[in-house]
Amino acid sequence: MLRKQTFNRIKNLPRYTLKKDFTFNVFSFLILGIFFTAGVLLQGFLSGSLEAELIAQTAGEAVFSGIILTMLPLWSVTIVLIISIWVSMLFLVQTPLYILFTILSAGILFSPSVQIILEWEKGVLLRRGKFKTVKSSGLIFIMPLIDRLTQKIDTRIRATDFSAEKSLTKDTVPVHVDALAFWLIWDAQKAVLEVENFIEAVTLSAQTALRASIGKNNLSTLLTDRAFICNEIQQILDEKTNPWGITILSVEFTDIIIPDNLEDAMSRVAQAEREKEARVILGAAEVEIAKKFEEASKYYQKNPTALHLRAMNMAYEGIRKNNNSMMVLPSSALDSMNLGSITGLSALHQVDSVKREMENKETKGGNR
Repeated sequence: MLRKQTFNRIKNLPRYTLKKDFTFNVFSFLILGIFFTAGVLLQGFLSGSLEAELIAQTAGEAVFSGIILTMLPLWSVTIVLIISIWVSMLFLVQTPLYILFTILSAGILFSPSVQIILEWEKGVLLRRGKFKTVKSSGLIFIMPLIDRLTQKIDTRIRATDFSAEKSLTKDTVPVHVDALAFWLIWDAQKAVLEVENFIEAVTLSAQTALRASIGKNNLSTLLTDRAFICNEIQQILDEKTNPWGITILSVEFTDIIIPDNLEDAMSRVAQAEREKEARVILGAAEVEIAKKFEEASKYYQKNPTALHLRAMNMAYEGIRKNNNSMMVLPSSALDSMNLGSITGLSALHQVDSVKREMENKETKGGNR
């Protein structure tokens, strides 16, 4: 029980991964088919006609061998398959077909020798267990049994997401941060020989650097200065991964989650700050307006007529904007603006205009 608990605490236990010496591809099947056809023709030429049943049985063994090598691409499996087809010939086939099985065995052995490396890949080649070279894109040939194409490294830019759950900031606030790292492999030899699993190593290193950076900064810095923190994480990761032949191009935050109660409190604080700024701006505007009114009062003090005209204009604008409504003005304002005499003169002028129009109509009628 104690041993089980001890192992459960270890998160990064070694996991079983299928190792391979080569990749059994389309060209490998093609080469195997060419060897099989050549063996059938040569066996038929030397020993006369072959039975169709024997040809079909041998072809089945060749296809089965190719499928097995596709799933288990190891030189040891290749040797086991060659031995198995010879055993089947000796015990299951009545007519010995030494030439056909010899050529088929050679096909099974040499068919994995042709390997394909894509444009964005690099192949790390080992010879007799030691590093030999790094192969570029195209068709390459490896020597059977002694060469091993361990891994094809993708040299394109990769994006790896990682996160830090319930990490405490410098001011002891628990946060959940999701981030994204862009990186690439510039040295395939170091990526294969210096670290066991470079993808897992980059991810775990990024998580560690993220937690360390969160612990060194306050929540306000984490929210407002993301670019600085991302650059800091990127530099820490780059220093660690450069010996592995890996460069971290950039680190970006995708999401920062804080507790709900703290989010509400920060929202209220931000709203209070905005209201404060609005009141300050409104007060400054009132001061400016008061200054302008003070300057205008000096002009109106020297020119009472202008003041009366301004007051009358204000009354007119108020009446015009509020149609079918009543406007109440103090009597002192009416006296100062002399609105009564003005409206009376206006009415008398309208009556005189009506009388003149009536007299003109009567004069025109008498002349007729």
